[in-house]
Amino acid sequence: MANNTPTFKQLLANPVQMLAFGFGSGLAKKAPGTMGTLAALPMYYALMQFSVEAYLVILVLVSVSGIWICGKAAEQIGVHDHGGIVWDEIAGYLLTMYWVAFSWQNMLLGFVLFRLFDILKPWPINWLDRYVEGGFGIMVDDLLAGLMAAACLYFIVPLI
Repeated sequence: MANNTPTFKQLLANPVQMLAFGFGSGLAKKAPGTMGTLAALPMYYALMQFSVEAYLVILVLVSVSGIWICGKAAEQIGVHDHGGIVWDEIAGYLLTMYWVAFSWQNMLLGFVLFRLFDILKPWPINWLDRYVEGGFGIMVDDLLAGLMAAACLYFIVPLI
């Protein structure tokens, strides 16, 4: 692949790219990170059907495999942390939602909080985003954004 955004046809031919680009959601012309987070909603809903232990195992698998998936995808297209690579947003949102009970209100609030932390990148997220390279660098800032959003959500939910 060249140094540009792949096409959906190219994603179909490359499973790593398909995952990294959030099943195509990262191809959105505007706000690909938000579209990637939207792609996480049905995944979260599906995970809520399992035990918290199974959710945790899948969350760890999504996060750890994401280091390789995002790193490989970035290498293939020649752009570190290309905006269309959204597997990290998926993992970050799933982390955000781990500690709260399922409800549509919690899903929406978790979505908003995660996007705020991911977009605003308060310290130390911004530092990690700037200085940590490779697949781990792509993943770690979004996982920390997810953890910060989770902490907020955990304390806000009992008040609602």
